[in-house]
Amino acid sequence: MGIISTKYLLTHAQANGYAVPAFNIHNAETIQAILEACAELRAPVILAGTPGTFKHISFPEIYALCDAYSRSFSMPVALHLDHHETLDDIRTKVGQGVRSAMIDGSHFPFEENVALVKSVVDFCHSQDCSVEAELGRLGGVEDDMDVDAESAFLTSPDEARRFAQLTGIDSLAVAIGTAHGLYTSRPKIDFARLEKIRSITDIPLVLHGASDVPDADVRRTIELGVCKVNVATELKIAFAGAVRAWFAENPDGNDPRYYMRVGMDAMKAVVRDKIRVCGAEGQLL
Repeated sequence: MGIISTKYLLTHAQANGYAVPAFNIHNAETIQAILEACAELRAPVILAGTPGTFKHISFPEIYALCDAYSRSFSMPVALHLDHHETLDDIRTKVGQGVRSAMIDGSHFPFEENVALVKSVVDFCHSQDCSVEAELGRLGGVEDDMDVDAESAFLTSPDEARRFAQLTGIDSLAVAIGTAHGLYTSRPKIDFARLEKIRSITDIPLVLHGASDVPDADVRRTIELGVCKVNVATELKIAFAGAVRAWFAENPDGNDPRYYMRVGMDAMKAVVRDKIRVCGAEGQLL
């Protein structure tokens, strides 16, 4: 048990036609809720923390929680650095035990993105740490990241192939029409673009911005080669909504052991649903 690299999970998912869900974490309760659901369904899991998460709770504390829960639930856990932007930040956290990192240079021109990602790959691979990168750019809001529609652009299949070859990354996040946050209308996912990327690259592909995407569309992306599906916003909405409802019914309530449990159970329901959509139930290594 303990903290592992995502490459072991994604390699198995790619070989067996399912996707590993990656759930964003924010505090001890969200970590516990996600792992409870994954343990119940015997599903592999990636716990993703953005830089903003590690400002709220320090990395060593989150790492210790994840490691302890891994042993309590008798399951390996991949703790993933989501949307990190500097080699120094990643180097520090890898030095403290993390074995999965996303370096996000998607806002840079192609050659600068390649150079940054390659520097991270060279370091991380020496430490048995897998590396995800993004080519193309998703719009929307996630933590401190806010990308407007004009700044978003889709992944070029030919550039995806070159990017994977030049950097040596373990997985690639592709921009195919999803966005961070919730949608005002059904997202227009470019399945043909995804199919083309899959046909000319062989590394696991990652779908960011999967919150609020119809289940049928998520399943279709998995059929076309997505091996990791990121979910964040839907978890927060479920948690917060349940806590608000609890206080509406219990206006004098003040015990976090009760209202936090209600939020955790609502989050667990979303986690269970996403596990099943990804086809990950019963796939625990």
